[in-house]
Amino acid sequence: MIKIYCKNLDRYIEIEGGATLLSLAVSVETELGFHPICARVNNKTESLSYEVYTPKLVEFQACTQGSGPRVYTRSLCMLLYRAVAAVLPGTRLTIEHSIAHGYYCLLHGFEEVGDDIVAALKTEMRRLVSLDLPFSRHEALTSDAVQMFDREGLESTALLLRTARPLYTTYYTLDGVSDSYYGALAPSTGYVPVFDLHRYKRGFLLMPFDPANPARAARPIRQEKMYGAFTEYLRFNRIVGVSTVGELNTYVGSRRAADLINVSEALHEKALAHISDDITRRYREGGARIVLIAGPSSSGKTTTTKRLAIQLMTNLLKPQMISLDDYFIDRELTPRDADGDYDYESLYALDLEQFNSDFNRILAGEEVELPTYNFELGRRQYKGNRIKLEEGSILLIEGIHGLNPELTANIPEAMKYRVYVSALTTLSLDEHNWVPTTDNRLLRRIIRDHKYRGTSAEETIRRWPSVRRGEEKWIFPYQENADAMFNSSLLFELGVIKDYAESVLRGVPSDVPEYAEAYRLRKFLSYFVPINPALIPSTSLLREFLGGSSFKY
Repeated sequence: MIKIYCKNLDRYIEIEGGATLLSLAVSVETELGFHPICARVNNKTESLSYEVYTPKLVEFQACTQGSGPRVYTRSLCMLLYRAVAAVLPGTRLTIEHSIAHGYYCLLHGFEEVGDDIVAALKTEMRRLVSLDLPFSRHEALTSDAVQMFDREGLESTALLLRTARPLYTTYYTLDGVSDSYYGALAPSTGYVPVFDLHRYKRGFLLMPFDPANPARAARPIRQEKMYGAFTEYLRFNRIVGVSTVGELNTYVGSRRAADLINVSEALHEKALAHISDDITRRYREGGARIVLIAGPSSSGKTTTTKRLAIQLMTNLLKPQMISLDDYFIDRELTPRDADGDYDYESLYALDLEQFNSDFNRILAGEEVELPTYNFELGRRQYKGNRIKLEEGSILLIEGIHGLNPELTANIPEAMKYRVYVSALTTLSLDEHNWVPTTDNRLLRRIIRDHKYRGTSAEETIRRWPSVRRGEEKWIFPYQENADAMFNSSLLFELGVIKDYAESVLRGVPSDVPEYAEAYRLRKFLSYFVPINPALIPSTSLLREFLGGSSFKY
């Protein structure tokens, strides 16, 4: 017999060697009070098919807890893949990115997916759920897995494995089809009963459960401008021939990384020039005296603002920049969230009174000394940074709350131009595994906080759920109000930050809950071939996080 310490129940449980976590979960489910979908074993996320042979620390998780939502979504993706194989044999399914609270899916060979196809897929998925079929986990030599995926037509998965070159590959089978995921799946289809499909643009949306009410599927929201930003970059990906990580790795392996970097940076510059021209046009028509640049954490707002300022200068305007971060109140006065953590995403983490006082004085033509926030000390400081508007001046205000109407409620609408910045990652691991925008931003933040704010990866990961909740409340509701959207992601960036991020993530000790996320991110990064950071220009947005920028921060 083996002793397992169940963290949920705060006690040891004896089981036979070789027993699965699923059998243990079934035996204690009444005590747990919920239906586990996965577990953390020694602070690493595992499927419930995991067999136990030595003493372990086990924490079971529901679909709404910790790693549970990711496991649920991955399982839904494989369920959908199986349904497509049954309803439309030979049709390729691509799950491109998250949008409108769902996941955007395309069927190759269809100019547009009709209601009849969506209904048929939904019916088949529900049938598979009712059968409660197992998601069976397997391991194989990668060379064997590559051959299998080639035979099944999953060419992007085969290419990913060829270029990442792991020795062994984990894959899953469901009712005759196989697929690869870099994380655990549910035990069976009966574990993912809540979902929906909705027609959307040329394809459809896969909707998981609603986080606010897990008993029902999430409902799509309107994100037309976000869809436009994604679509533009996906078109760019196809033109340069890099839509998946396997294709990116191939570029790097053929020593063409510099070419990809140059064209990606040029795309950023062109987008900023276009936004600058639109602002200038409105300025000359008598409006757009204030440019509000907003976006979620680690979206690259600061560098975007600085590069946009350069473009505006080429249009003969005089940009003056203000960072909302410099108006944070002293750390101990910051509002707390539901978990008792500092809620830096709250609008009221800013000294609104001081901001409005300074802002009104600036607009009145006065010279004003702006504060600088010291993130290590958690205090505002004054270092002689003064600002005064002149003829041709235009104010650039950068910060996560720039699009919140409450921040500039007293400013006429015609005077404001809103820019929303986000790292809308359009690269995919393969056709069924996208690169989450949130992962891209989290990795940026881990590097930045470690390098410039004296914060460990463990602490950044611990705070990330609070950051995400704050974004949902304070930032995302206003993103569609933007006059322009700037996608700050760069096709090559995860290859560049790979080595630095892995080094910082290895510093997360294995005896803390944050290790599960650190391990997942390291596993995710293992698929990327590293790119030499020296190839990145000093004006690149990525330099805001890596260092070596020609801009002063």
